[in-house]
Amino acid sequence: MTSNLPRRRARGLRLWPVGTVLPLTFATAIAVAALVFFTGWDLLGAQSLQPERRLTSKTLFDLVKLSFGVVAGAGALVALVVAYRRQRVDEDGALREATRLHTERFTTAVSQLGEESAAVRLGGVHALTGLANDAPTRDLRQTCIDVLCAYLRLPYTAETDLPSADTDARHAYLALREIRHTVIRLIRDHLRLPHEHPHSWQGHDLDFTGVVFDGGNFSNAAFSGGTVSFNDAVFSDGTVHFNGTEFSGATVSFTGTEFSGATVHFNNAKFSGSTVHFNNAKFSGATVHFNNAKFSSGTVHFNNAKFSGATVHFDDAAFSSGTVHFNNAKFSSGTVSFDYAAFSSGMVSFSHAEFSGSRVSFTGTAFSGSTVNFFGTAFSDGRVNFIGARFSGGTVHFDGAGFSGGTVGFGGGFSGGTVIFDRAYGVAPFGLVPSGGLPPTGLILPQTWYSPTP
Repeated sequence: MTSNLPRRRARGLRLWPVGTVLPLTFATAIAVAALVFFTGWDLLGAQSLQPERRLTSKTLFDLVKLSFGVVAGAGALVALVVAYRRQRVDEDGALREATRLHTERFTTAVSQLGEESAAVRLGGVHALTGLANDAPTRDLRQTCIDVLCAYLRLPYTAETDLPSADTDARHAYLALREIRHTVIRLIRDHLRLPHEHPHSWQGHDLDFTGVVFDGGNFSNAAFSGGTVSFNDAVFSDGTVHFNGTEFSGATVSFTGTEFSGATVHFNNAKFSGSTVHFNNAKFSGATVHFNNAKFSSGTVHFNNAKFSGATVHFDDAAFSSGTVHFNNAKFSSGTVSFDYAAFSSGMVSFSHAEFSGSRVSFTGTAFSGSTVNFFGTAFSDGRVNFIGARFSGGTVHFDGAGFSGGTVGFGGGFSGGTVIFDRAYGVAPFGLVPSGGLPPTGLILPQTWYSPTP
């Protein structure tokens, strides 16, 4: 535990020697008094002191009072310094005692997590949570949170990998899953508390690196401040909720995360004022919803993400005042929809993404007031719909996009690789309409966007 204590406390209380502090204090007091005197002298416009030829009893009495006042002030100053040092020592002693008691409780709680009995381990989780709330310092609270996250990172066998007909193994699995879901619930509950609440865990670091999630609920949690890592985590089974979760002012990373075999909800989530990474994430065999999510005043990266064999929805999502990157992402053998999403006052980039063998839909999507880039994007095989999309305001670029193995169209009934602009209207995106004549093979556009050569 020593290494986790705040550094100043680990070295002990550091106070300057009294022999150094008192002269410095007196020097400071004299300097302040002189400054006040000469400031007042200047403001009163005094020219000089009037000399007295004879020392009267009144003047002598005033000098005696001044002497006693100086002595009393000096004594009060010494008493103030000593009282301050005593207060600091008392506070440090109280903190040391609180830290000692915390350490004893921490040792007991951690030892419970290693017990065979699931009930005892569950008690240890609650004890560690209460200990985090009572921690005398922020660093000690972070230590308790780190242990809870580390418990989730321990090796974990998913239900699908259990030996068949092994009742004991299944019971052990169910007990462990209950403990793990309790840890997730307790973390979520503390992230729901307002930042100013004394038991709020907002702003603390959370490390879920490599955790296997087969369920859990982070709904309406607030990841604000701190660093949150879901790197290389696996969402393999069950349902995990991030509905209404707010990602603001924090660095959150799902880099390399695998969404396979689970249903994950980010519905109504708010990505604002933070940086969220889904770089190199794999969406395969899972269902992930970002419906009605708000992407604003932050940066979200899906660079090099792979959407294959999964169903991912961004329906009715709002992309505004932020930056979202799908650069070099690969959309293959799955379904991804941005139906009725709104791209406004921000930037979304699909530069050099690959749409192949998948169904991607931008049906009814509104491109207005924002910049959307499809620079160098490859549309091959699969089916991409822009049915009823609205291109008004903003800027949409298709410069350098490649259309092969299919059709970019505005009509229905296409198969074997189709990108559809049926009933699309507004200003044609840049780089999509040929300079003259018919579009190249594989690209069919609304008649209003070009003038076919007779």
